[in-house]
Amino acid sequence: MSIEIIAPQDLSPQDIAAWEALQASDPAFASPFLSPQWPLALAAVDGPDAEGLKIVIQRENGRPRAFMPLRRRRFTAMPAGAPMCDYQGVVSEPGVTLDLRGLVSSLGVQRFDFSHAIEGHAAFAPYVKGTAESLLIDVSEGFDAYAAAQRAHSDILNDTAKKKRKVEREKGEVVFTARSTAKADFDRLIGWKREQYKKTGQTDIFAAGWPLRLLETLRVDDRPEFGGILFTLHIGGELAAAHFARRGKDVLHAWFIAHDDAFGRYSPGVILMVEILKWQAQNGYRILDLGPGDYRFKHQLSNGKLPVGFGFVGRPSAAAFLRGAQYDVRRAAEALPLGRMSALPGKAMRRFDTMRALGVGLAAGLGLL
Repeated sequence: MSIEIIAPQDLSPQDIAAWEALQASDPAFASPFLSPQWPLALAAVDGPDAEGLKIVIQRENGRPRAFMPLRRRRFTAMPAGAPMCDYQGVVSEPGVTLDLRGLVSSLGVQRFDFSHAIEGHAAFAPYVKGTAESLLIDVSEGFDAYAAAQRAHSDILNDTAKKKRKVEREKGEVVFTARSTAKADFDRLIGWKREQYKKTGQTDIFAAGWPLRLLETLRVDDRPEFGGILFTLHIGGELAAAHFARRGKDVLHAWFIAHDDAFGRYSPGVILMVEILKWQAQNGYRILDLGPGDYRFKHQLSNGKLPVGFGFVGRPSAAAFLRGAQYDVRRAAEALPLGRMSALPGKAMRRFDTMRALGVGLAAGLGLL
């Protein structure tokens, strides 16, 4: 087999069709982040992927058998669209495994960092330094079947229904909208998220500019199996919560959700989530993927899990040595009974990686890290 590394714009229609066929052949590849349209959308946005994005194709006798997009920098490579990319993986034929260590050499970089490699994508397994879980909501048997199963061990659906009735009595009619095209509501959602980042001390990803341009591009992409979708919840005529998700063929991926604090005691975000589940069950979407992030409402609503791994692939080099040392410090801290202090090295790594991926601040220039 041979490895070909090309720019997204050099993907032929035949290669795109082959990639889409491979993605459709296995539910493990269903995420919109594994679609060929994801790197094509990234390349069209003026950001770090406009020049650094590459498509890796493994061929046998000219026939494509595996695809993976990534972003190449001077010393390191990272996932395409980082930090906006919730999943990484190799979309391939059964039994085909991409040699990631050889790929690092072929790219001319010292290491490749990954953050959410989907379990079962065998190419990543030898290089995983730790694991996490993404939570899923499967409504393929219908919303009523899902709700009956959830009520057996959680009160969240009943509590949410009570809050919905209460807010209708106290604040006015509750109106759910799917596939909203309201630009003002989208802008309000982004404003809420930026305020949330500020209050919690998180990195404001939208300050870099290109993530917002990417979301704007996906917002107006109305292709049936790719793009974004805006869900809104109005209460008494006021926008109370909004959720901008990704769309795949039969999968929705939760991405950005926020609410107006004025309605906070009614849990409008959870009311909105339940309305989305009812809608998706009637519109051909079997899974709502809640993505990474440990939140109580996710655990209460989910009925499935997707393990993901983080780590790096390196060749003997300064960049690989430094990354290995970072993981050693992180592993040692997490093994100590220090409570929240044990998590600090991991949090520092994730924050630095976010800024590095966004292409902002000092982190953007420290290619070895």
